[in-house]
Amino acid sequence: MATTQPVAQAILPDEIARKIVLPEGHADLDSLHAAYRWMRQNMPVGKAVVDGFDELWLVAKHADILQVEGMPEVFAAGGGPDHPGSHNPILQNQAGDQFMKNTVGTVRIMDALSYMDGAEHSAMKAIAFDYFKPSRVAKLEDQIRQLARASIDKLKKVSEQGEIDLVTDWALGFPLHVIMSLFGVPPEDEPLMMKLTQEFFGTADPEYQRDDIEAMTPEAMAQQFVASFQEFCGYFENLLQDRRANPRDDLATIIAQARRADGEYWPASFAYGWFMQVCTAGHDTTSSTLAGTLKALAEHPDVLARVKADLSLVPKMVVEGVRYVAPVKHFMRIALTDTTLGGQTIKAGERVMPLFQSGCRDEDLFENPDVFSLDRENNSHLGFGFGPHTCVGQHLAKLELRIMFEELLPRLESIEITGPGSLTATNFVGGLKHLPARVKIS
Repeated sequence: MATTQPVAQAILPDEIARKIVLPEGHADLDSLHAAYRWMRQNMPVGKAVVDGFDELWLVAKHADILQVEGMPEVFAAGGGPDHPGSHNPILQNQAGDQFMKNTVGTVRIMDALSYMDGAEHSAMKAIAFDYFKPSRVAKLEDQIRQLARASIDKLKKVSEQGEIDLVTDWALGFPLHVIMSLFGVPPEDEPLMMKLTQEFFGTADPEYQRDDIEAMTPEAMAQQFVASFQEFCGYFENLLQDRRANPRDDLATIIAQARRADGEYWPASFAYGWFMQVCTAGHDTTSSTLAGTLKALAEHPDVLARVKADLSLVPKMVVEGVRYVAPVKHFMRIALTDTTLGGQTIKAGERVMPLFQSGCRDEDLFENPDVFSLDRENNSHLGFGFGPHTCVGQHLAKLELRIMFEELLPRLESIEITGPGSLTATNFVGGLKHLPARVKIS
């Protein structure tokens, strides 16, 4: 009597799994994209077995990522409606997740959209969703254009000194100033917001290590994540109480004044969650895209010349910049039921890691995906995610980038990248952290 042999799971080679899972693997972009490419060509859905981490299913192809992100009833963000907070949508090692459980009682350190599913996610999203709609964002154009012009004047001044760090001397500042201006944070507090954001997203990067964290312990990344968040909350508490007592015409007031269906204010932790999203991802992803796009333009002078000659190409260039840089690398999901993905059987309770950067360079969808091109007719990238967790701030981010390039390119006489630069060592959100360059602005 014949027996059916079980199908072996697709276990990723150790060097591929470690390159993608470990934060330090993301400090070298060429080898990281080589690992993504290997997966797309050989094992589009594969299990990563890395010491110190839960076993993870890595998902490398665009179509499979769409399936994961488009089926929240199967692949949940925070554990599903019946088990909120049981799953960490941000990848930590096992020691880190345990540290969070010991510290706050759950891996859900904040009441933010990325940790939520179902009705809770919808209700939370509704607090400020209207603010980020295209029609509402369009009204900010004049204000953002003024900020862009002032930022370019600063770039002109600093670039006259010779070689600059295009990231720290300039690119980080503009999106931060925009989002803080809209949010209502005073300019004198922006350095604190910048510091905490870099610590929050750079938990594994030695350059961003906090002095109060012992870097060599297994739970160090989680400790820094928690410490940065708690310091943010100390600031947010004052902001929350001020906007409830003294409402203004700003985004912080919209969030602080939001009320639940019963007429009561949302608990402070939910306001903190919105504040956190705005004050971190609201600018860091945009600055990464701005710096990465400028680097791509310097490396593709033909593209730079085309768009300088025809500014109507700027919106297409911005879309391509988001695809090419893709600063959001992952959000973790957990399977709520047994399902099939990319020919692999995913069991209920298993963790899934959609690789957005890889999906943005999938050869099945993008011809010559490693080339920065203005001629893509179908640029359905995953730079803002997909499904119910699509980035709520995408229209504001695209507006900021469009306006900046419309103002910058006519004044950009030359740009020369003078060194390799460096990337933040993070498997979550990040891009260039340093880029030496010479820039000439008229």
